[in-house]
Amino acid sequence: MAIFDDEPKKKARPHEIGQDLALLSVDELSERIGILRDEIARLETELKSKSTTKSAAEALFRRG
Repeated sequence: MAIFDDEPKKKARPHEIGQDLALLSVDELSERIGILRDEIARLETELKSKSTTKSAAEALFRRG
């Protein structure tokens, strides 16, 4: 079993927009889809947060 423990692990490369997907396996494609969905959710949360902050600031300045 030591033979397998000594083998270097394949490091996943980050996804690059527009890259050739032909060389990726089904598992790699599924993993990248999950990563991208998580990133989209993170971006949407940040966008919502910034929109709420912007609306609050606009409301504050309209009162003054």
